[in-house]
Order: sequence, then C-alpha cells, then structure tokens
Amino acid sequence: MDQTIPARHPREPGPVPAAVRLFATLLGVEAPSAQRWQKLGSNLNVGDEPMDRLVEWMSSTGMEQTRQLFDGALSSGIASVPEAPEPLRNFFTEVETVPEWVDWDLLRVGQRAMRRGGADGMYLARDVSLLGGYQFSGFNKTLIRTGALEKGSNKRFAETMQWAMDVISDDGMAPLGVGYRSTIRVRLIHAFVRRHVAAMPDWRGDEWGLPVNQTDMAATLVGALIAPSAGGLGMGLVLSPREYDGIAHLTRYVGWLIGVDDEWLPRNFRDGIRVLYHTVAALSEPDESTRQLAMPMADDPLRWNYSRLAGVRRRLARAQHLSVTSGFLGPRAMRALGLSAYVPPWYPIVKLPVNLVRSVAALARRDGLDRAALRGEREQKALLRTMIGDDAATVGDSAAHVGRVA
Repeated sequence: MDQTIPARHPREPGPVPAAVRLFATLLGVEAPSAQRWQKLGSNLNVGDEPMDRLVEWMSSTGMEQTRQLFDGALSSGIASVPEAPEPLRNFFTEVETVPEWVDWDLLRVGQRAMRRGGADGMYLARDVSLLGGYQFSGFNKTLIRTGALEKGSNKRFAETMQWAMDVISDDGMAPLGVGYRSTIRVRLIHAFVRRHVAAMPDWRGDEWGLPVNQTDMAATLVGALIAPSAGGLGMGLVLSPREYDGIAHLTRYVGWLIGVDDEWLPRNFRDGIRVLYHTVAALSEPDESTRQLAMPMADDPLRWNYSRLAGVRRRLARAQHLSVTSGFLGPRAMRALGLSAYVPPWYPIVKLPVNLVRSVAALARRDGLDRAALRGEREQKALLRTMIGDDAATVGDSAAHVGRVA
C-alpha cells in the first residue's frame, strides 16, 4: 500500500449493509476501481484548504475579533463588512458565488421531497445513518476527542437534525438562507475540529489520517441526505425519479458549500448511491469505540419528552427505533454496535403500507406534494420537540468549545 495512505484504510473493500448493497446492485453500481480505492485512502489526508486557510488566519489574528467579522459576513453577506480583511473577503466571495450548475427548481424539488419524508425520514437518518455510522471507527477517533461521550448523542443528533431541517426548508439554501448559514457554520466547526484534534499529542496521523478529512466528509454527506432517501423505499416512502435527482442535486450543492471536493459530489441519485457504497466499503470497520458511542444512543429515547404515559412511550420509542436499525442494518451490524443481534423490524413493516398510500396520494393529487411536505415538516418539528423539549438545537453547539481553543 502507498506510504501516503493512512494505515486505517483497508487493503480491499469491506462488507456493507445489505440495503446499501441491494441498491448498488439494482442501479448497476460496481465496486470501486483500484484507482478509486487508492483515492479513498489518500483523501484521508486531505482537509478543506479554503476553510483551513481562513481558520489559520482567524487564529493568528485573534479569534474574538475575527469571529465577529465572520458571523457578520455569514448572516448579512460579505458586502455588509466593508472593511473586511482580504482572507475573509476571498472566502466569502467564493461561497457567495453560486456555481453555474445549480438548478434552483430541481434543488427545491429535492428539499420538498425530503420534507415530505416526515418523521420516518428522520428516523432513517438517526437509526440507520448516524447509529450505523458508528461502525466508522476511524471517524470515531475524532468524534470522541471533541467530547462526544460527555456531550451526549441526543444533543448531537438534535443539532444534526436542525441542520438538516434548515437545509431542506423552503428556500433554505438560497443565498444567505437559513440552510446556507447552517452549512457554512458546520464547515467552520469542521475546520476548528481538524485543527484542534490534529494538534493533540495522542493523534496518530500516520494511522488515522487527518481529522474530518475528505473521505469522512463525503461519507457523512451522502449518509445524511442520500441514504435516508434510499432507505425510505423500505418504509413505503416512494418518490418520483425527478425527486430522487432533486435530492442528489441538493446534496451536491450542500456538499460544495460544506467543503467536499467536486469528485465526491453526486451528479444524480445513482451517483449518490455510488459514493455511499464506496465510502461505506472503505470506512466501515468497527472497534471498541463503536459500542461506546452506539449503546448510549440506543437508550436516548428513554429520556425523551412525553406529556402522557411517559414511561411506556419511552420504552416503546426505544423498541421502535431499534426495530428500524435492525431492519435496515442487519444482525452483523447490530452485534458490532453492541445491540441485540435481531430485533423484529415491526415498525418499518407497520409503516410501509401507510406510507405507500400517502406516497401514491401525494403523487396523484394536484397539490399532493405540497400538502405532504407540510405534514412532513410538522412531524419533523414535533420529533425535535420530543427529543429536546423546549430547548433550542443550535447547530455546532456541541463542538463550540473546540472553536474557542483552536
């Protein structure tokens, strides 16, 4: 193996969840070529140069002063900061210039499609993408060093969910929109984490690569936006071909804004499945950190907020979410996560016919898609309240302390 590739990169593709493998097979997605496989490994050493360069300047100049300038440019645009220093102006001029390939109509189709996924779409993001992602032990090395165990998975997912809701909100990705701002804020946090964790004395770059690198970021991106949309079919959430491509287009623009290199951004939904399949095959290698992170998350519903019959509903919620994880990830992954090898997938089975009827109605009626999106948005907001009560989920708050010491 090339000496420039960190030791965590396996010599050959590893096993992937059955659902991902099935989708890849149905869409004719092949295993990564030798060249692609090597690139997945070498990109473990590649960060986000524009944002890393900006954070280096912010740190050397003085974080208190430069963070105020950054927040001003993020909320109101770089034109609102007339005396902006050149490093800040260069960065924001680039991200505020929308790429020519962005199709706003197609992007809005994708946003609406993800809103109509409702609570079930968010369950897939939580119970399959995030929980299953703890099998990425290389990424866990970074996560644990940002205080993930102390901060707790419920708060971290609530912030991730708030970011996703910002991104898929109506016009959320428009210039200076709420999704745009949340995405750039996440990009800044990534750079803070990269700088902070890489400087830790126990960080082994030759083995683990760079914290929050291109391969990890690409996997996280498609895991958050592509995987739940694909998995939705298993729960009866059926979309039109244009909606699937709209989700891929949204993913491409979000990825561009968050600092993922163009070669890892999907051009269509099949391409998104290809990135998902290849990154999962490269990164899914569980270790002791997998259980450290997964088992507490599986128990998070036992602390959720219910106004009536709280004890019963919390236990039911835990069983419900484990049934989703088991149904989509399978026994091998469940054992790796430290959970019961088999939990009957009763919730996906129950919801499949309900969601199928809803999907057909949404696609058939004149205003069906808009009405379904409104219902789904209400469900997503209700889920967030159930998880955190009246508290606000502030994007990036769990890692805010890293920015203060970067």
